[in-house]
Amino acid sequence: MGLKNLKGRHLLSDFDLSAEEYLEVLDLAEKMKSGKVEKKLTNKSLVMLFQKPSTRTRLSFEIGMSRLGGHAVFVDMSTTQLGRGETIADTARVMARYADLIMARLNSQEDLEEIAKYSRVPVINGLTDMFHPCQVMADLLTVKEKKKRIAGLKIAFLGDCGFNMFNSTAIAFSKLGADVYGGCPDKPEYRMKPELLERALKEAKGKIVLTAEPVEAVKDADVVMTDTWVSMGQKDEEKRIRDLSPYQVNPALMKHAKPDAIFMHCLPAHRGHEVVDEVADSPQSVIFDQAENRLHAQNAIMVALLGE
Repeated sequence: MGLKNLKGRHLLSDFDLSAEEYLEVLDLAEKMKSGKVEKKLTNKSLVMLFQKPSTRTRLSFEIGMSRLGGHAVFVDMSTTQLGRGETIADTARVMARYADLIMARLNSQEDLEEIAKYSRVPVINGLTDMFHPCQVMADLLTVKEKKKRIAGLKIAFLGDCGFNMFNSTAIAFSKLGADVYGGCPDKPEYRMKPELLERALKEAKGKIVLTAEPVEAVKDADVVMTDTWVSMGQKDEEKRIRDLSPYQVNPALMKHAKPDAIFMHCLPAHRGHEVVDEVADSPQSVIFDQAENRLHAQNAIMVALLGE
């Protein structure tokens, strides 16, 4: 199939890539990171449209594009004509006339898909309420580096399993043959939507299991993951913290994972909530390698979508 098959396509969700395409992008990312393969996006332009605040997404895309010889333009959505009533369709058409790529970090997956519908250049999901494929590509790269494989591993995700990070983790890792266990409260708001789970299982080579028991989720895990319990703009913060407190990743819970298990968090971490310092700063933690890999994974994504 080859990377040429990705040229000109959008990356809107983790369903957009086959298992083979994931592996090809990961292979390219590893080669680019090691310096074995040099790819350039000379004179290419990336528009970065942000509706939500960002640290890693903005830095990794902007610096990555610069290293590849291209140029990235930061656009705060609140300062565009979208805030004065211009349609998403018109905005997308204009951005596509100026740029070779569009990356959008938005509240709504529907808005992202609207941009892609009217864009004649590739659109990359920098995060929406439903998916975070760039983060998970970096997570796959990190696990592959640390564990030398993905297929056959057990991935434990603790906390909220009803939002973008668990959705993307479950879809992508299971597609590549890992078993994904989500430890979360037995309440609909914390669990993967049934229609997403059904679709993910159709493409999965590994398991996707949701359990209310944190120890069951973590038992003999190769990788333990979590994410912030209260995302930007979410309400009922105190209730969420109460509901999710049994799923805090701490040394007692990590003892149920394999002795050589690694700990991952896409950051920002709210230490003392979803994870404690003793885990986040432990030798098992790879959170900063994981953060660095956003740059390398996204560089490979941009090169693949532009066919360079």
